[in-house]
Amino acid sequence: MNEVFFIILPPIAFLIILAALITLSYFTGKMSYKNPDNPEGKTKAYACGEDVKDHRIKLNYGEFFPVAFFFTIMHVITLMIATSQADVKRSIAVAVLFVITAFISILVIFRRERND
Repeated sequence: MNEVFFIILPPIAFLIILAALITLSYFTGKMSYKNPDNPEGKTKAYACGEDVKDHRIKLNYGEFFPVAFFFTIMHVITLMIATSQADVKRSIAVAVLFVITAFISILVIFRRERND
């Protein structure tokens, strides 16, 4: 009976599934269509038929940081308010303090630089 449980251990199950997927990938690769006129066509980036020399996108995370910081602040404050004390008189003051802190931090994040 213990031999059956050995198979469902996470590392063993991972290796079994990995082997099955590698085998499946190998056999489906053998069955897939291969264009004899353009053998390297399967490895090229598809861009609606145009030939793209540099298909790697150069990402700019300049706009990502303020949004990620905003969501982090909002999630932390929501968590703090949701898990605050059951005593309403004390928890209201803490919740208001968190909301004011969130408002100020959002103003700091999204402030606009002015050229005066």
